[in-house]
Amino acid sequence: METTEIEALYRRYGPMVVRRCKAILRNEEAAFDAAQDVFMQLLRKRSRLDARGPSSLLYTIATNTCLNILRAQRRRGGQHAELHEELLRDHESAEETVLAGHFLERLFAVEDDTTRLIAMYHYLDGFTLEETAALVGMSVSGIRKRLRKLRSTSLALREE
Repeated sequence: METTEIEALYRRYGPMVVRRCKAILRNEEAAFDAAQDVFMQLLRKRSRLDARGPSSLLYTIATNTCLNILRAQRRRGGQHAELHEELLRDHESAEETVLAGHFLERLFAVEDDTTRLIAMYHYLDGFTLEETAALVGMSVSGIRKRLRKLRSTSLALREE
């Protein structure tokens, strides 16, 4: 992939990348910084990348970049991850919110990054199983298996 191709991708897909970053980070300034990081990664890895399916590639890089930012913030005592915030919005009382947040932290502490990404794509972004599978490079049956495991882990944690 040539530098001129990356410039064209930036012009065409930059707004999509920024929107994705804003949706995850909930902070406009952080979203613009994250979007720049996405295209910097593209520049650094351009010799190994294929220009086919650039929107999916950029969407995935943006998601992973933002999730890494949220993980770093959480380690430093920063904001909760967007995934937690989305799932917590439906709770009325502060006590329910705290309990739900604690539950989600425990649940996702035992899951790998791909499973968290799958849950975010499918449950929060509303992607179908097929779309989620394409985004993470897995089969639909693999996605179903991960989601079943996530549900069973969730039920086990609830019983504790």
